[in-house]
Amino acid sequence: MAAKGLVIGVITAALLLSACGNRNSDVTRLHNLRSPHDGPDEFAILPVKPLQMPGDLKALPEPEPGVRNLTDQNAMEDAVAALGGTPGAGVSDPALVAAATRTGVAPNIRETLASEDLRLRQRRGARPLERLFRTPVYSRVYRSQTIKRLTILDLFRGQGARTPAVPE
Repeated sequence: MAAKGLVIGVITAALLLSACGNRNSDVTRLHNLRSPHDGPDEFAILPVKPLQMPGDLKALPEPEPGVRNLTDQNAMEDAVAALGGTPGAGVSDPALVAAATRTGVAPNIRETLASEDLRLRQRRGARPLERLFRTPVYSRVYRSQTIKRLTILDLFRGQGARTPAVPE
């Protein structure tokens, strides 16, 4: 009888300890906006625009330290141009605003999304071990809405799309 109680105790302890594992999963790290290490930041490296030979070399500006290079990316201008706005006009460009608001604007969208998110997480509440160990329920609640990256990759490859970022 004592041996049976010991076995049950060991199994219970193993189950409780296993709940503590995998704290550094991809989704858990996504909730942490600060990097846990001092390694390189892959988002700090941007590809430059292709070099082009200008029509007149004398028209080129003098190089100055701290001034933008002609081949540097400018994410804001590129995004404005991609959405139909005028490059250099900024985010208040009328063509950009028209394109962004073409289906209407919800003035309180942040509050609406926050309340819907809270309702969904409360409806699918924390399980006892999640409460006990204070683990986030976010991953479990939104699992059905996540993109299955390998399934999508297979779908793209099946259609003949090149996927150089994910070699086979």
